Amino acid sequence: MANEQMKPIATLLLGLNFCMYAIVLGIGGWAMNRAIDYGFIIGPELKLPAHFSPLFFPMGNASTGFFVTFSLLAGVVGAASAISGISHIRSWTAESLPSAASVATMAWTLTLLAMGFAWKEIGLRVRNARLKTMESFIIILSATQLFYIFAIHGAAAAYRR
Repeated sequence: MANEQMKPIATLLLGLNFCMYAIVLGIGGWAMNRAIDYGFIIGPELKLPAHFSPLFFPMGNASTGFFVTFSLLAGVVGAASAISGISHIRSWTAESLPSAASVATMAWTLTLLAMGFAWKEIGLRVRNARLKTMESFIIILSATQLFYIFAIHGAAAAYRR
């Protein structure tokens, strides 16, 4: 009984997470493209500055490069988690749970790592509106992805009874 009651909740969270990860990938792709196009360019006669970072981004602050990189990683793994989750939702059996739960847990841990850089970026205060949006989505995703993991594991507890 509890098994079937958790299915709509898990489906809703899965759809919400997929949409939010897609938005994070879109904004992160924009930020990475902008960093490549307008990043640090040095001529052959000049030397690199003493505090040069290979993750230099022309917008934001010192944490932006790390935040965007780990947000893109979390977004890709999160989208893969949603695809694996769709397979689990369709079959909704104990045999399909381990793959969905393991990928969802990996996506959640990468999202938490990106969230740490989001909080650092918020603390440094210099960023644009798109980065603020991506920070918000990553922070919200860290909670909704955890709720999704709880939902599919809550249904798994009903399998064992």
